[in-house]
Amino acid sequence: MMIREATPEDLRGVLELYAQPELDGEALSMEEAESIFDCMHAYPHYRLYVAERQGRIVGTFTLLIKRNLSHLGAASAVVESVAVDPAAQGAGIGRAMMVFARELCRKAGCYKMALSSNLRRERAHAFYDGLGFERHGYSFQVAP
Repeated sequence: MMIREATPEDLRGVLELYAQPELDGEALSMEEAESIFDCMHAYPHYRLYVAERQGRIVGTFTLLIKRNLSHLGAASAVVESVAVDPAAQGAGIGRAMMVFARELCRKAGCYKMALSSNLRRERAHAFYDGLGFERHGYSFQVAP
């Protein structure tokens, strides 16, 4: 298995992962995905990553590394949109992706790597607990 930065050619496989019923069950059109992918690259450190096994996309996540005015300017990171092919779950793909993300964060000098996950994804939360993530603080949202 290889974990790498995604290319536009990977978007179809990524969208298939996001269409899983456990996630949203829906996916963007290719046109919308390509537009957003291009916008992500306008940010210095906002990237989509994929886990590939035998030429097939079996996992994905996004990582945003940002500098802060607080914490003496140290960077912090947010991992979102983590997905693994249901047929490949339990094979260490999610663990490998999070190890990969943490290493990118270490290299960038991040003081923390936060992870965002939907409240209803209890199996995913147990997985993150097992990786040493700590539940910390509260996350608030409101429709704009």
